[in-house]
Amino acid sequence: MLGWGNVIGDYFDRSKITVLNRARGGRSSRTFFTEGLWGNVLAELKPGDFVVMQFGHNDGGPLDKDKARGSLKGTGEEAQDVTIEGTGKKETVHTYGWYMRKFVSDTKAKGATPIVLSPVPRNIWKDGKVERMSDNYGRWAAEIARQEKVLFLDLNEITAAKFEKEGEAVVGPKYFTPKDHTHTSAAGARLNAESVVNGLRSLKKDPLKKFILKRATPAGE
Repeated sequence: MLGWGNVIGDYFDRSKITVLNRARGGRSSRTFFTEGLWGNVLAELKPGDFVVMQFGHNDGGPLDKDKARGSLKGTGEEAQDVTIEGTGKKETVHTYGWYMRKFVSDTKAKGATPIVLSPVPRNIWKDGKVERMSDNYGRWAAEIARQEKVLFLDLNEITAAKFEKEGEAVVGPKYFTPKDHTHTSAAGARLNAESVVNGLRSLKKDPLKKFILKRATPAGE
């Protein structure tokens, strides 16, 4: 099981840029913030850096029980006070968009460049098409990028289109871990990393263009 962040560095010229993966499995936009993981990123950030951010897969869970990692839906300023079952800890939970805006604004304040990505698609199909996130987290990620005037990559659409070319029977065994519609195998991580590069190259002004390797596959393959 791998995510695209584990392998994305292989697509860049590391003699020109340092690529660090600061993602943490199982985190939502909310818990990446509350657990101090975002604070760790900020502590490392310097002017001229880039922050590629993607959240949404874990934001739909409960607010106050089980893993208590859910955020409120949407991009508004709504907030809800909760008490976490099992710990008794009180917390004010914000919307997915609120956390994303904070990540973007904090990145800008450091003199770095934020790049917002929609979540990658799950291996869920209907009538031969991959289920998109165009009515929830994919749309909300795009809205935040537009509101904050920062770069956006629709990774959900880029990878879903690739899946549909190969077909449902191929995609599951090839790109996902067994009996799992969310977590990718090493091949799936590579595919999504390539989609990130595809998305960057499609931008009118790609600030990372000079760092991306010209070859289609990473060095060593």
